[in-house]
Amino acid sequence: MSDQIETPENPEEETETGATKTSIKDLEEEGEVAADYLEELLDIFDLDGDINIDVRQGRAYLEVTADEESNLRLVSHPDTVEALQELTRIAVQTKTQSFSRLIIDIAGSRQVRLDALTKVVNKVIDKVKDTNTSVAMKPMSSYERKIAHDLIAEAGLISQSEGEGKERHIVAKPTE
Repeated sequence: MSDQIETPENPEEETETGATKTSIKDLEEEGEVAADYLEELLDIFDLDGDINIDVRQGRAYLEVTADEESNLRLVSHPDTVEALQELTRIAVQTKTQSFSRLIIDIAGSRQVRLDALTKVVNKVIDKVKDTNTSVAMKPMSSYERKIAHDLIAEAGLISQSEGEGKERHIVAKPTE
């Protein structure tokens, strides 16, 4: 396995992440801790893959890739990736003693999930436009909610997050 880090020109640049600022350097360190944890997991399960570390939109982003004959596809289902991401996030938070918003993509699973999420959001958009009423979506992660908010806004509608924790979801609304 190999670790590859893509770094910006100014590693000390500050990036806004919620209410706190995290430097690119801190996010790269978070990515390294996460990569070490993922590499151990992949070794335990005898899975082949290369880990690439990047910083995107104020988050550490780890992409695990392999050739087409690899057994990595065994853990590339979006729900499995989400679970591995949560385990990795907990490991990183334990080691660094700070909150982590890292993202993991295994064998293109993020694109698969993005395509599925886009279909669901487009159906909700159509329903809001057809009925001129608010439509609540199922709970989803903050990353998915961000994508959904953006898609709903692009369609000229209003959206807001409601609920707490695992029940947090989006309500799409017609413009008033």
